[in-house]
Amino acid sequence: MDTIVINELFSAVFNVLYFGVILATIFIVILDNRNPVKTMAWILVLFFLPIIGLAFYFFFGRNTRKERLISRKGYSRLNKRPVAEYQAQERLVEKAGTSHLMSFFSRVNDAWAFEGNTVDIYTDGYSMLQALMHEISLAHHHIHLQFYIFEDDAVGRLLRDLLIDKARQGVKVRLLYDDVGCWKVDSMFYDQMLCEGIEVQSFLKVRFPRFTSKVNYRNHRKIAVIDGRVGFIGGMNIAERYVKGFSWGIWRDTHVRIEGKGVYGLQSSFLTDWYVVERTLLTSAEYYPKIPDRGTAIAQVVTSDPVGEWHDMMQGLMKAVCSARHYFYVETPYFLPAEEVMAAFQIAALAGVDVRIMLPKRADTFLTHEGSLSYLDELMKAGVKVYLYRKGFLHSKLWVSDDEFASVGSTNMDFRSFEHNFEANVFFYDKATIKQLKEVFLSDQKSCLLLSHKIWSQRSWKNKVMESVVRLLAPLL
Repeated sequence: MDTIVINELFSAVFNVLYFGVILATIFIVILDNRNPVKTMAWILVLFFLPIIGLAFYFFFGRNTRKERLISRKGYSRLNKRPVAEYQAQERLVEKAGTSHLMSFFSRVNDAWAFEGNTVDIYTDGYSMLQALMHEISLAHHHIHLQFYIFEDDAVGRLLRDLLIDKARQGVKVRLLYDDVGCWKVDSMFYDQMLCEGIEVQSFLKVRFPRFTSKVNYRNHRKIAVIDGRVGFIGGMNIAERYVKGFSWGIWRDTHVRIEGKGVYGLQSSFLTDWYVVERTLLTSAEYYPKIPDRGTAIAQVVTSDPVGEWHDMMQGLMKAVCSARHYFYVETPYFLPAEEVMAAFQIAALAGVDVRIMLPKRADTFLTHEGSLSYLDELMKAGVKVYLYRKGFLHSKLWVSDDEFASVGSTNMDFRSFEHNFEANVFFYDKATIKQLKEVFLSDQKSCLLLSHKIWSQRSWKNKVMESVVRLLAPLL
């Protein structure tokens, strides 16, 4: 009997403590004053899946936007952007007729627009990798690379060996990769580069249990700068699948090469992130060389992060969509928008703007894809045209509007990109580059299925239920 009493007492105490922790966590979530949609998503997870919910909240849910993400000291250092030489460059002077979007990013993001660039566009991994390696082979002073993923596979090793060769020639090579994005990569892969004199750093290392709150804030940027004169930015990482694709289709992505003053923005973004991890502030003029005009393209590099005061990229997107008069085209692998973004697309379409959103018919991640599909019905009801890319996986992040601007970068149309990740996009404002990127979209459109609202509404109830359930978790994905 004593044993039974003790077991019952232990069980009662455990239940009280267990449910006390759950309720306390829910209370903390509510006090964070987050987006109500995100708050409700966490409450549902904690209520129906308490054990899993607690684990997920511990790793992904705690609000560390400023105080604990990099620490107060680190946050103040992050604000000391390496802009001494950046600000010394000759930027485009804003005047009457200047794009309102350009002005917005100049004020909110300290992102400057530069004239005199040439732009090359790559829509497959092979051509981008070939161009990147060619520019690296020509480097004389420095090579700065930043990728969310830098795999130890045939493509990663090919680029690694080239970097080692350049380091042996006396070129300064710095490589920044994301710690979570490269979790599966053996440290020996990077150690070999370190031994050859290459400076290699991982962004916001996650070491359990001390830094688990950082696992939710990742550096998703894909940037390369060679000698401060040539740069690359877009959606491609360094991995074999970006070149070969999958057994079921190609990997369709968009990346650009910039030669000219627009590279200053890429350099500033890289050196800022390098300062965060290395605590070395590089502002020497040798990283911002004087560059004569190379072409006619106007480029503005815009970054966003989870520690700033504003959601720069999301707010810029909303302004652009609401300002569109004729058309707004989007390519994105994931579509899990905040309510404000969803409303902006619907309002634009209802106002008669030709809004087109292109998604992959088949994606690399089941949950995010199912969640994305749950929004399509509401988009089509408002008049948005939805295209599903059929040749493979569409990973491109491309925006084009009204022949007034076009953008390529790392930002997805989801909560994670807009609120949690460190992202970077380049915006172009010249007619020639905008026309080229518009043609990329229209070319991809030929490989798409245009969804019909009538046919889409007739899909099986099982699919509808799955999409709706996953949508509840959209703010957490």
